[in-house]
Amino acid sequence: MKLLRFGEFGQERPGILIDGIRKDLSNHFIDWNGAFFENNGLESIEEFLKDNKESLKEVPENVRWGSPVSRPWKVICIGLNYSDHAIESGMPIPAEPIVFMKTTNTVIGPYDNVHIPRGSQKTDWEVELGIVIGKNARYLGSKEEAEKYIAGYCISHDVSERAFQLERGGQWTKGKSCDTFNPLGPWLVTKDELKNVHNLSMNLSINGEVKQKGNTNTMIFNSYFIVHYLSQFMTLEAGDVISTGTPPGVGMGFKPPQYIKAGDVAELSIEGLGTQKQTFIQA
Repeated sequence: MKLLRFGEFGQERPGILIDGIRKDLSNHFIDWNGAFFENNGLESIEEFLKDNKESLKEVPENVRWGSPVSRPWKVICIGLNYSDHAIESGMPIPAEPIVFMKTTNTVIGPYDNVHIPRGSQKTDWEVELGIVIGKNARYLGSKEEAEKYIAGYCISHDVSERAFQLERGGQWTKGKSCDTFNPLGPWLVTKDELKNVHNLSMNLSINGEVKQKGNTNTMIFNSYFIVHYLSQFMTLEAGDVISTGTPPGVGMGFKPPQYIKAGDVAELSIEGLGTQKQTFIQA
């Protein structure tokens, strides 16, 4: 299944993609949120669609695409999870996952404008595989068990402000948590629809020029390992989002570095997960 949400920001309603068409499920389900996932929501949709698939109303084409999940309890990120990205960043390849957080107000739709923060000179791009947690997870026993706690996957754009992140003291949170810094979607793809989530091509371009080109098969720590690992330190709650790291080609890795300017357009894609497109505007 491909779950999506639509409508004005803060008033999104749940839907699903069927044969390439957005369908409205808001008369039958409240939202794609933590309570939905924790209470076997995916199974409920499958059961509902058996008899009701043909009667669903279409979502008008001009209606905004929202994030495919409602505002999560947590947005957890894994840093330097591609060895070639660590090298371009001038940082050692990590022995364990590097964990940091983005605030949840960063989450927006896949085609929304992204705001360049006031005073920013170093806003950067990062295409990432996003994991959506399907049920509460704590102290999981193995990578194999962890896979069962994943609802699905989506594209996550981990927008970053490098001066805030690396030059202003403290940890990385300041450079990761600016408003609109995490477009998600366009949809959440349930894991049964992906043949191998650890072999997906991924791309990002700025103004039509390819900057990032990679594959999830070069992640240092794969999705199942990450979910198992994080569960040893915190409870992963249903609906939480984990961004799993980015391949090489980020702006700060170029010589000289390249950063985003107002009016620039980013386009992202991950095999099987769709595409995103955002215009950057000045906050």
